[in-house]
Amino acid sequence: MAKLEDTFVFIRNGASIKQGEDDTGYPITRIETISDRVVNREKMGYAGITDIEKYKDYVLQDGDILMSHINSEIHLGKSALYRKQGEEVIIHGMNLLCLRPNYELLDSAFVNYYFNSNAFIYQIPNITKKSVNQASFSVSALKKLNIPTPSLETQRKIAANLDKVTHTIDLCNAILEKLDLLVKSRFVEMFGDTYSNPMNWNRMSFRQVSKRLSDGPFGSNLKSEHYSDSGVRVIRLGNIGIGEFIDKDKSFIQIEHYEKLKKYTCRTGDIVIGTLGEPNLRACRIPDYIDIAINKADCVHFIPNDEILNVTFACHYINCPETLALASSMVHGQTRTRISSGQIAELPIYLPPIDLQQQFAAFVEQTDKSKLAVKQVLEKAETLKKALMQEYFG
Repeated sequence: MAKLEDTFVFIRNGASIKQGEDDTGYPITRIETISDRVVNREKMGYAGITDIEKYKDYVLQDGDILMSHINSEIHLGKSALYRKQGEEVIIHGMNLLCLRPNYELLDSAFVNYYFNSNAFIYQIPNITKKSVNQASFSVSALKKLNIPTPSLETQRKIAANLDKVTHTIDLCNAILEKLDLLVKSRFVEMFGDTYSNPMNWNRMSFRQVSKRLSDGPFGSNLKSEHYSDSGVRVIRLGNIGIGEFIDKDKSFIQIEHYEKLKKYTCRTGDIVIGTLGEPNLRACRIPDYIDIAINKADCVHFIPNDEILNVTFACHYINCPETLALASSMVHGQTRTRISSGQIAELPIYLPPIDLQQQFAAFVEQTDKSKLAVKQVLEKAETLKKALMQEYFG
């Protein structure tokens, strides 16, 4: 192990440049640039700088590492490795640190993996200073932290192994994104956009096409003492993604209390709609591993009339940008905007022939099978990466 101050050429703040007034010139890094732990060139700032001479000492070099040192506490220490593309020139701006390794001692890729390991992240709270709206740590404090320094050959082998797994993870995520885009494109191809309704399908309201459209229990009907470690699943706002059920923050209520709330029962394949937060309207289907559940407040339970409205088509219709835009015009609330179940009931929905809706549902089902296979590979790769990070860095 060695101190960072002994293994880096420099660790410093960026150039003090006021960004945002002019969106031309050379790109400048900002906090958002590394929000996903990669250098995102679409999240750069600009200040109309066309003469680089004044800032030539702050131009990023291949292998530099950017790190967040002024941010909300959870994002402190977040880092990303910069790999130069072509002849690009990017200025290191303030509010991110730039760390340039001594290449006789450290391999950049190895260092960045270490900075993203628990071994390093767990050191950050020890140097963090908190204030009202944000937290930070100083360059001098960061320099005192330790970093492992095996031989360069060993570092490069470790980085190469992690690169292979990371590449698999990135590839899986890219495939999943393309499959999602494929479904969206297929929807527009078959039905047109939901705003202009170019096919002139018959329009109705969600109230007219639903067998059920209802909120979950509020207030005294569902208290903290009603929850348990097992029982009937409670679907919360955080479980509802855009077309995807997010299986986290699992909550259950006692069986005996569920008996009092049976009228709120949701079942496999039903639609649940999130009405609070960002975005204000989002929907997904209840997965097949949840037989019965109840929807909590701010989660609307929707069962379409399957004689005229296919559940898969309905879910994708709700998540369309045009539907979201219309819903956004109806939201209320100052600190947390929301849309009510009554407002959802009045939203319009067009109705293509049911056989056409079913064709789309069959396409989605086949695509979901492909997504499942990719997700299984992704899960294995992520598990392997965690194991390797633990093995290499502890």
